[in-house]
Amino acid sequence: MTLGVGGLAAYALLTEPALREERPRLRDLASGLGSAAALYGIFLVGDRMARQIMPAGEREIGSIYELRTAAPRPAITAALALVIGPGEELFWRGLVQRNLHRRFGRLRGWLLAASIYGAVHLVSDNFTLTGAATTAGLFWGALYARDQRLTPLIISHISWDIWIFLVAPTG
Repeated sequence: MTLGVGGLAAYALLTEPALREERPRLRDLASGLGSAAALYGIFLVGDRMARQIMPAGEREIGSIYELRTAAPRPAITAALALVIGPGEELFWRGLVQRNLHRRFGRLRGWLLAASIYGAVHLVSDNFTLTGAATTAGLFWGALYARDQRLTPLIISHISWDIWIFLVAPTG
């Protein structure tokens, strides 16, 4: 996953020059951490619902969290913080959603980007993961549609990934 997302991020940076021009602001840190906390709250509720509503929800959520044992925690943290979180934002919001906004407007571009982001997770054959990815894509995509800034989203994505996956899983 690290290599794939890293490649997508590199592609986004090469093909979308504006991605290289955004400069971090101090308020991006508060915005990023606050939105990560809000998304975590959404996932606390969603986790409980998925376990009750979806027949395979408990098993599918468990299989996601099993991945925490696939490598040492420092390696997972580094991959999430240095490649996966930033890479997904650069590619999905910075390249895909930005171009869909240009073509279809902000609302339709946001919905299309989030739908595609969720749909690529169908190959996992884990419908709980697909739903979670779609939810996160809608959330981060809405923030991008509103503010047109990636730095707070990168901070949010990194913080949320590490918190939900390594520090305080929802289940």
